[in-house]
Amino acid sequence: MNILITGAASGIARRVIEKLDAKQHHIYVAVHTTKQLELVQLRYHNLKHITCLKLDITDEKDRKQIESLPIDILVSNAAIGYSGSIAEIPIDLVRDNFDVNVFSNFSLVQLALKGMIQRKHGRVIMMSSLAGVAPVPFLGSYCASKASINMLTSNLRLEMKLLKANIDVITIQPGLYYTGFNQVMTENKYGRMNLDTYFKTQLEFLKKYETPFYHLLESKNLDQIANKIVKAIDSKHPRAIYRSR
Repeated sequence: MNILITGAASGIARRVIEKLDAKQHHIYVAVHTTKQLELVQLRYHNLKHITCLKLDITDEKDRKQIESLPIDILVSNAAIGYSGSIAEIPIDLVRDNFDVNVFSNFSLVQLALKGMIQRKHGRVIMMSSLAGVAPVPFLGSYCASKASINMLTSNLRLEMKLLKANIDVITIQPGLYYTGFNQVMTENKYGRMNLDTYFKTQLEFLKKYETPFYHLLESKNLDQIANKIVKAIDSKHPRAIYRSR
């Protein structure tokens, strides 16, 4: 099977790549920047079953690369996150959150589906989050983008069944795992909130306890969620939703 994994420079995606059977799969490892491309090319340079490419999913030219690839399975993993209160986060940041996590991801899905529908087989695996199911204060923009992924993926699943094209559509909903992503996302609000915020009385509490809170709850072992994603890739009869922690 030919697998395209976006946002694959590190974290959970890297662990999934390590677990996939080299005899069964050819993996296209897609990363956001040229610098990341250089790093993954160095990491996988002696593995013939891996092809590395730069794929900024917000760039139409980059996205169109996949039209020439025989993608059997798309693992749509690229994402960003901005934090801040819904009452005051700049709307441009909310737009950016949705542009990457929702609009660009589903633009890529549409391109991948063209080949899958023609070949009458394929699998789309969307990386969402439990944050798209339960609200988290000061992460409303990110939570809303993941909730949109959940709903769009559910609708796409129903539509692919109507086509009878043998295309599985799967949602992955991880909980808290330590990859560094949560730290970057939660901390990027403080520069803006320090200037002027409705939450002045809560700010010191957040700064003091937010990082230890994540440190306590995040799993450092990525195997549990990586194993779920590998199941979603390899299973003959995958579940519609895989959740972990």
